[in-house]
Amino acid sequence: MKIILKSLFALSILGSTAVHAAGYGVVDLERIVEQSAYLKQQNMSFQQQIKPQTTQIENLSKELEAMQLKAQQSANKLSDAEKQKLAQQYQTKLSTLNALQQKVQATVQSNIQSINQVMDSRIKQAAEQLRKENNLDVVLNKNSALAYDAKYDLTDKMIQKVNAIK
Repeated sequence: MKIILKSLFALSILGSTAVHAAGYGVVDLERIVEQSAYLKQQNMSFQQQIKPQTTQIENLSKELEAMQLKAQQSANKLSDAEKQKLAQQYQTKLSTLNALQQKVQATVQSNIQSINQVMDSRIKQAAEQLRKENNLDVVLNKNSALAYDAKYDLTDKMIQKVNAIK
């Protein structure tokens, strides 16, 4: 009986000190982002949304360049009143351009923040699904690993999962 208890005790000690071999998977986050159907769709939609403002910005920029050129070419021919009027028109267009650029920039930043939140959630959800399906302890970004065996690369599966999330 003592021998059995000693054996069981020895086995329990060995069992508790044994190293747990962690299962892991590796994904290329950059590639996942590049191939995200969600991001491609959001980008196209956003480009269409801000297209009127960007077109207006381009037109205002061209008008300002034309005004500068006109002022330079006819500087000696214009009266002081005409120069002042031209300068005032220039300042008005420049203010409009600056305001529009700030508005577009704020819209872009807000949109990027929103898209990043959604994408972060999708990536975490897909990583957790992959982890569970493959009985892994951890899924790492390949940039976090100094070296790994390519057989643990789950990037293609991850892309499919991220793109499948609605």
